[in-house]
Amino acid sequence: MIATLVCASCAERHDPWELATICGSCGRSLSARYVLDGLAAAFASGEIHSRERSIWRYREALPCSPGQAPVSLGEGLTPLLLLPRLGARFGLRRLYVKDESANPTGSFKARGMSAAVTAARDRGARVLTAPSAGNAAGALSAYAARAGLEARVFLPESAPPPNRAECRLFGAETATVPGSIADSAKALAQAREATGDSAGWFDLSTLKEPYRLDGKKTMGYELFEQFDRALPDAILYPTGGGTGLLGMMKAFDELRSIGLLGDHGPRMIAVQSDRADSIVRAFHAGALESEAVHGEPTIASGLQVPRAFADWWVLRELRRSGGTALAVSDEELTAAIELAARVEGLLLCPEGAALVAALPRLLESGALEPDERIVLFNTGSGYKYPQTLAAYL
Repeated sequence: MIATLVCASCAERHDPWELATICGSCGRSLSARYVLDGLAAAFASGEIHSRERSIWRYREALPCSPGQAPVSLGEGLTPLLLLPRLGARFGLRRLYVKDESANPTGSFKARGMSAAVTAARDRGARVLTAPSAGNAAGALSAYAARAGLEARVFLPESAPPPNRAECRLFGAETATVPGSIADSAKALAQAREATGDSAGWFDLSTLKEPYRLDGKKTMGYELFEQFDRALPDAILYPTGGGTGLLGMMKAFDELRSIGLLGDHGPRMIAVQSDRADSIVRAFHAGALESEAVHGEPTIASGLQVPRAFADWWVLRELRRSGGTALAVSDEELTAAIELAARVEGLLLCPEGAALVAALPRLLESGALEPDERIVLFNTGSGYKYPQTLAAYL
């Protein structure tokens, strides 16, 4: 059960039963706090393993109102696969992939939208909107349809065609915008201003509402279950807006709060495109915030984020975990897509392949060790990126 909303920066508290966006005092991201006694008991008794096979098995840590059913399409509990042959290529004996392509709409975005749309519905939202590089718009459109709500999505013209098609198929009003996701966000703000507040639009932009974070934190809970109440040594995560990375850190903190996890946790490693590497640059410069990077388009469309809204939070959590950040080129991640396909039979999305491309440099620098348990997150289906497949037609 939700207890309160707290600003992740200034710690000001907010009413959790109102439609919440960002902190009224400092304008930064809010984070929900929950009463987790029931979840602790479910883990202690083993009941957790017999609960529904979706993110809502962790219902005490998610924003569904008492007596209401969540807006769900069966998201979560995605496979955790050992990669013995790929690992052997890099001298890694315990390399895993958490394959988020198995989610509804084909990406990890389903987790966040299940939670966010549930919370918005319960608090009276009527029209849900967001800018997106692709997969988030598809997920929002699907979950809005599931909830019987309207959706308005704004995508860059460079978004993969399957993303634009699925939004329209789910009934969302879909606008395509020249430029990046930042330009899509500007177009959304202009359209909302022109429409007026009476239209009832509620913006589910990344980390500008509190609950997509909670949906994505379930990736951390699942790792804890799948590793039999343990965690890996390092997690590599493709980082655009950074919500998944922050969500898993939140899950680990919640597990600590109910006595299931000690102080030690995985090192979080953010991997970006070298065409949109604002977090990488800021991390290595020792900066507290990043500066926008407007590079050429990358085939990893989910990484085409000039500057993350909560960059300060991502940087803080990377450092708290003892992790690091690095960027890879389109040429490197394209080669990694082919390698993973031929060696392991996995068609990774470009964002997930970026993690494979990062492995040699992380090992060379000592950021990873050969005996460690390492998890890569494939955040979406490679089948949704026709440009990846075109070379093989």
